[in-house]
Parts: sequence; C-alpha cells; structure tokens
Amino acid sequence: MKLIKVAAAVLNQTPLDWEGNRARILAAIDAARSEGVSLLCLPELCITGYGCEDAFHGLFVPATAARMLEELADETSGMIVSLGLPLLHNGGLFNTACLVADRRILGFVGKQHLAGEGIHYEPRWFKRWPNNVRAETELGGQCYPLGDLMFECGGVRIGFEICEDAWVASRPGADLAVNGADLILNPSASHFAFGKHKVRERFVLEGSRAFCVSYIYTNLLGNEAGRAIYDGGAFLASAGQMIARGRRFSFADFQLTTGQIDVDATRMQRARTGSFEPALDRASVTIVSGEFDFPEIRPEPSITSGEAWESGPDVKEEEFARAEALALFDYLRKSNSRGFIISLSGGADSTAVATLTTLAIRLATEELGDSGLRQKLPFLDTTFPSEARNYLSQLITCVYQSTRYSSRTTRDAAHQIASGLHVGWLEFDVEPLVQGYLEIVRKSLGRALDWATDDLALQNIQARSRAPGVWLLANIRGALLLSTSNRSEAAVGYATMDGDTCGGLAPIAGIDKHYLRHWLRWMENCGPHGVGPFPFLRAVNQLEPTAELRPADQHQTDEADLMPYELLDAVERAAIRDKLAPLEIQLLMESRFPDYTPQQLGVWIERFFRLWSRNQWKRERYAPSFHLDDENLDPKTWCRFPILSGGFQRELRELRDALAKRTPAGS
Repeated sequence: MKLIKVAAAVLNQTPLDWEGNRARILAAIDAARSEGVSLLCLPELCITGYGCEDAFHGLFVPATAARMLEELADETSGMIVSLGLPLLHNGGLFNTACLVADRRILGFVGKQHLAGEGIHYEPRWFKRWPNNVRAETELGGQCYPLGDLMFECGGVRIGFEICEDAWVASRPGADLAVNGADLILNPSASHFAFGKHKVRERFVLEGSRAFCVSYIYTNLLGNEAGRAIYDGGAFLASAGQMIARGRRFSFADFQLTTGQIDVDATRMQRARTGSFEPALDRASVTIVSGEFDFPEIRPEPSITSGEAWESGPDVKEEEFARAEALALFDYLRKSNSRGFIISLSGGADSTAVATLTTLAIRLATEELGDSGLRQKLPFLDTTFPSEARNYLSQLITCVYQSTRYSSRTTRDAAHQIASGLHVGWLEFDVEPLVQGYLEIVRKSLGRALDWATDDLALQNIQARSRAPGVWLLANIRGALLLSTSNRSEAAVGYATMDGDTCGGLAPIAGIDKHYLRHWLRWMENCGPHGVGPFPFLRAVNQLEPTAELRPADQHQTDEADLMPYELLDAVERAAIRDKLAPLEIQLLMESRFPDYTPQQLGVWIERFFRLWSRNQWKRERYAPSFHLDDENLDPKTWCRFPILSGGFQRELRELRDALAKRTPAGS
C-alpha cells in the first residue's frame, strides 16, 4: 500500500490580477501544506486568469506569468504543485500546465485540444500542442522539457489532461495509461452550464476506471471575467470510485478538496485488467524524472462530500439561484461597485433580478460571515449592525417609476417585493418627463401624437424616460445599475433600447421568460436549500406579464404582443440553436403544440423570424450577461448573426406556400 495525500484547489481568479492571483495561489498552497497534502492540482491558466482574451497576445502577459511561476515555485517546499500559464515557445503561444516538485520546475505539458466552440475562443490565442511531440523551452536562462510529457516523482508517474483534453474521444489519458501513469491531473477552466457538472463527474470517474489511475480534477470558481460563471466542483477519483467531491458555488477565495489515493491499488487493478496492454517496445510519451520523497501516512476514511441539494428534485432551480448569486456578488466586488440599483416594475423580470441580488448577499453573508463579507466589500457602512437584513437595505435599492399607465396593482406588487426582500425602496414619478418630451416633439412636428399612428413611439418614450433617473442614482451612489431584460425579449427585440435595457449588467439576459416565471413560482413555494420559500413573490406570480405602456382599455399583455412564451422559447431554440428552417420548425411545433392550429403557429413562427432578423443590433448593444447554458444569444460569446440580412424572406415564403396548400378552399 502506497498512500499519497492529494488535493484539488478551486480558485476565484481575475484576469491580469497578478498580485491577487498570486496571493490566492499561495493561500491554497499553504492550506494544502497545513493539511499534509503532498500533491496539489490548481486550475487551468491560474496564474494569468483564464479570461484574458486578446490580452494574451501582449508579450507582457506570458513574460509576467513566467516570472511569477518562478516566484511561486519557491513556495512549494515539500510539495508537488501543478500551475497553469501561457507559454511562448518558438513563435507560438501555448496553454500549458507546469509541474513543480519541491521548488524545482520539472517541465511543461501543452494542451492538445483547444476549446473553440460555444463561448470559447482558445484557437484565437493559443496553438494546440501535437500529440507525441516533445521539445525544450527556455525560461529564466534555463531549459525545460515541454510537450507531451509524463513526470515521475518519488516513483509515482503523473500525467495531464488539460480541461478540453478530457472532453474528446481521443483523450491523452489513454497514452498516459499504457505508459504506466499512476495519477492524471486535470486543471480546468470549465464554465458553468445547467447539468454540466454531471458530465464532468462522468468523465472523471470513467477516466479513472478505464485508465486504472487516480484522477484529480479542479476548476475555476466564481465570476472570473464578467460573463462566464465557474462553479468550482473539484473531484478526486480512483479506479472508478469517487474519493471526494468539492463544494460548488462557494463565495470564498478558494476551496480545497483533499483525499488519499493508493498507488499500489490502481497498479494492481491495471495488472488484473485483461484488456490493458502496456507499451513495451517504445514509450509514446517522454518521462521526466524529479526527486521527491512522499511521506508515509496512515489511512484515512474515504469521504465523498458535495451539496445536499445536488441530489434533490430541483437541481436546475438551485443551480440557477446559486450561479446567479455568485456571479452577481463577484461582479459587484470586482467592478468596484458599491451596490445594486434595480428599476422594479412589479413584473416578473425585475422581481427576478431583485430576488437574485438578495440571494447574492444572503448566501455570501451566510458563508463568509460578517468579517469575511466586510473584507470583500470594504465600503460597507460599519455603523450598521452586522446582519444580512441591514446589508440588503444598504446594498440593494429598488425604484418604482410610474407613468399615467402604471397601475396600482403593479405598484403595490413592487412594494410588497421590496419589503419582503428587505431592500431599499424609492418611487419616481416620471410622467412629467414623458409629457415634457411629448410636448417638445409636438411643437417640432406641428401635430399631435396619438395611439393610432404613433403606438410604438408612445410606448418607447415612457420606457426611455425611466432611464436617466436610475442612472443618476447609480452614479450618485457608485452603484451598479442592472438591466432587467430576459433572453426571450432579446430574441425578438421586445425591449426598449435605452429604456428597460439600460444598465451596466444584464443578469437575466441569458435565461428565457418561460423558465424565469417557473423559477419565481419555485422561489415562492420552495426556495434554495437552507434559505426556504419567499411567499411574498405571489404578489407578482399571480399577475399576467405586461409592459403597461398602453392605455388600460387596450389590455396590453406580453404574450398578446408576441406569442405564448413557452412557444417563443421553443421556436428560438429550434431556429437559433438547432439552425432549422421555418418550414422545419412549423412541423416540429405542430407535434409539440397540438392545441394551436397550423395557421396560428405559422403566424407566430413568421413573427419570430422577422423580429429576430431586424433586432440583431439590439442584441449587440445589450449589457454583458451571464452564460447559463449552451444556447445563449450573446453575440460577443456564442451567437453570431449579421446585423443586416435578407431576413429569411425565401424561407418564410416557403412556409406560407406550404400552409396555403393545407388550407381548405373557402375557409
């Protein structure tokens, strides 16, 4: 029995935050050392931060990272530590993992499979390292091995799969296994998406089983660079058995997940596996030796952990609440903002945003405590008693902005929400501003404006008149103004540019309205594990969504203006994610929504494509939003579409022709 205590550290890093990143790495190393850890795996590109984007092409970035690596290596006494950094070699920039053993840099492994799909653009910055290729690279006047390497330290063979390397069919782990790897490290920067955590768990377990190794997976944590959320969630597995699971969505600077592995046990499992064929004639990887003495340790119980809610029936609802809360909290502190401002209309969207910001402060306070929260938000007023409720009223302000068409129902609903959430509350009457703008334009045009000829303009001026006041309030307080538009609105442009889209961050622009309403009902009746329900949300959940921008006798509702939200979201996914043509979508929607006639579905599908095509410019101008699944509409990270296009005219004509052939004569 050869036991080794290992650990994976998830880190909340920030791109180009050299000193902060260094401090968090050192804190994780010190914590691991204090727990008797011999080998520590840190996340991908942890020195620079993963989300540096085009800054990676500045020579100072790899140069500074190399200098910092040498500084960090000096802090690894008595430990083996993997560190991620960009490495400039022979004119190419490579995403690498460096293994350091007891203050000595042993070499660098290059990432073989670059993430270039969805929100990832690694091939824009990095070159992939070819399989079975080795080289030497110079760093600080010394030469080190670089490439497809394996390391042997104290008789234990260590290899790497760097993030995407483990997601592909031709995993490097197969070559490492036949060459006798005992341990595979996977330093990752794997962004959050609904359900993705289970995929990671499967490839960690399957890798450890199929390769007969112990496997250490680590990840980034928090809102690193603005859009992507990292949920952490480290794994330690051995020979197909999970040893330990790390906590997800932590508000701490880092989380350490530790466990013991038995090197002899995985070696003997490999020997007993009939399908295993070791490389006998020629090693397909170069093995770099490094002196290291693993201490003798006593067996400890193997304990898997994780979160209680992850095995419950409401995992997606919990993930949404916790991912958004962590992202909002990190965005607040990393942008040096001093609170949140929300224009609370009494509708579902603004209520969801207010609820999520409340969860951000409540969950952060619960985990970090008073001193930890004040350390991360040093601007907090120390005269307040150290209770979450007082932090909420200090950090979150909701503003109800009425016009002549605002109803008492929505005003009262908004006030109930603000009171139930214990956040700040203000009321602005913007009707005089609306009338002032209307009077200016009336005089200039020499005619009256009315609903028969100027419907859209009269709606939009109300929404736009609400923007200056909340922007002014945000400026006065140094706070972050949050936009309240959702993804369904973004798809069809059902939002007033410079009105309800105004803000520095759009936290729900990545989630559709149908799911958002479902989540609010879940929050009303259940709520996150350990938090409980918010029954006061009933004040909004019982209302039908409406913009309240037309006179009351017109009975304006969102779904009457557009189409049923459930259908809208299904059409959006079919058209934008799956790239189906309008006629294909018609047939698909007929099977999924049999309660609507084919002709009605055809009207709605055509409406979707026309509105989608003419509103790309709005999506280009949206404030940054969070990536929550692998089908978002953000043109800067996932969904590129031309601002000017033919608008699917040919495809929509084919749809109309097909429907006309199915319509009985005289009907």
